[in-house]
Amino acid sequence: MLPHEWVATLQQLRTQRQSCVLITVLNERGSVPRDRGSKMIVTADRQFFTIGGGHLEFQCIEIARNLLKQERAGLHSEQFSLGARLGQCCGGATTILFEPLLYIQPQIAVFGAGHVGQALVTLLATLPCHIHWIDQRAGQFAQVPAGVTACQVEEPVDYVRQLPPGSYFVVMTHHHPLDLALCEAILRRDDYRYAGVIGSNTKRQRFEYRLSGKGFSQQQLARLRCPVGLPQVKGKLPAEIAVAIAAEIIAVYQQTQNAGTIG
Repeated sequence: MLPHEWVATLQQLRTQRQSCVLITVLNERGSVPRDRGSKMIVTADRQFFTIGGGHLEFQCIEIARNLLKQERAGLHSEQFSLGARLGQCCGGATTILFEPLLYIQPQIAVFGAGHVGQALVTLLATLPCHIHWIDQRAGQFAQVPAGVTACQVEEPVDYVRQLPPGSYFVVMTHHHPLDLALCEAILRRDDYRYAGVIGSNTKRQRFEYRLSGKGFSQQQLARLRCPVGLPQVKGKLPAEIAVAIAAEIIAVYQQTQNAGTIG
């Protein structure tokens, strides 16, 4: 493996905002599969290059993916005795350095698979983000873009609790009472990054009245974006509404990035 090969792979993953762990053989003693400086790159579902295969490589991949799952950004090193610890015939010892390179992608939940939901998910799927698309109705997910998690569930409100802190929520179901229930569940979390609800100013006033009766403060209600989307982007076509919502999500995301917050 030439140096430019692993550098090019890291650059490609960086462009895709794909988190990975760079694995390097720091030193070796005795007989080992790969010499000092050998490198490997591991993502959540792929690996590039090799540090020799066998149990050593298998265990290093597992360690790297645990680091990614835990979102641990610090350097991590481990010593391996290939004979005693891993049962490899080499019999030497090696020290492995793990360098996590994290590009945390926003988690976006879109509730509703109607025309606007379809247009929005199709647009968001072109961005570096994880999309959860939720609807109660069967047969709504005829076309699901690559990388999108489509979920047909009986109780969409339960899905709100499954998303990690800092998630983005867009509510646009076929049923106003369901929209209200979803808004209540999102507001009760109080750890979300963005919450948008499709609808008019009249719908917002109605929701604010009912939610305030459930104990939510004006400060909490002010975080709900309804009507959803950047007001500068006009139009009532599904594609136009989708562009306005996506633009607002991007603006919020970029604000948190500029403030030094991982989103």
